Amino acid sequence: MKKLKTIPKFITEDDEREFWTTHDSTDYIDWSKATKNPAMPNLKPSTKPVTVRLPESLLVDLKTLANKQDIPYQSYMKMILADKVKREYSTK
Repeated sequence: MKKLKTIPKFITEDDEREFWTTHDSTDYIDWSKATKNPAMPNLKPSTKPVTVRLPESLLVDLKTLANKQDIPYQSYMKMILADKVKREYSTK
């Protein structure tokens, strides 16, 4: 069995990024013991702003419905989209 090296402590993410671009991770980590598809409940997905043109009447309706649930309308729109995508995938 190969003796693994100790991963150094990094001061910044840039330092860590530089280290891993010049070192082989298999010298530091036994990947055969890694958890496959680990749950990461506290990881926030990255977001990307998008522009969507909507009829004004639809936007008014979305804002009204969001207000009834006491949430921002953009959050409400994300909930609706996520629910629809989930349902589409589950029917396939």
